[in-house]
Amino acid sequence: MAEYEACILKIIMEIAMNIKELLVIRDSDQLIHQVQGEWSTRNVKILPYMRCVKELCKKFTKIDFKHVPRIQNTFIDALATLSSMIQHPDKNYIDPIEVEIRDQHAYCFYVDEEPNGKAWYLDIKKFLATREYLENATNGQNRALRRLENQMFLNGEALYRRTPDLGLLRYVDATEATRLLEEIHVGTCGPHMNGFTLAKKILIAGYFWGTMESDSIRYVQKCHRC
Repeated sequence: MAEYEACILKIIMEIAMNIKELLVIRDSDQLIHQVQGEWSTRNVKILPYMRCVKELCKKFTKIDFKHVPRIQNTFIDALATLSSMIQHPDKNYIDPIEVEIRDQHAYCFYVDEEPNGKAWYLDIKKFLATREYLENATNGQNRALRRLENQMFLNGEALYRRTPDLGLLRYVDATEATRLLEEIHVGTCGPHMNGFTLAKKILIAGYFWGTMESDSIRYVQKCHRC
């Protein structure tokens, strides 16, 4: 599954760069043959990854997959060796990513709209400001707030999210999100960018909200000039 995750992340990066023709080179013959339909699998843990790759492939005019054994991929091996020799400053600490595999399906839910007109991040912001938990909150919800605390930074009324490269993204509410979509989309090459590119530009500008990617895709689809 790690091979699939790495492949998916790389393809998403190429989509954000508006690449139309792509050659994917991987050292996993299993991944290559499964994506091309030459091999099948009944592993319920792999099937969602495989479907995700196939859906992403539809966004290219041409995409090919090529298997290159690791022993023959000397250039990538040399780059990996060089990167392992680089000494990073101790102060640039990046939190490790913990991945847990469950035997049962997990279902995610997030709010597309802000209830009562309040910002979707209001609970997190209130906890950082007052150090008080929400009323009637469960122990699990309180633990989630404590975990999020390490990723957040409150500066006055502005709430920021720390990124792995030690940058900051400012959280915005629905009203400001709509304004950002309009302003960034009307910029240079705006009518020619896809939803993923628009979301990427908003990130580069230093802003974030939970449904940013899906909102960007819907906004581009409704634009008559795109």
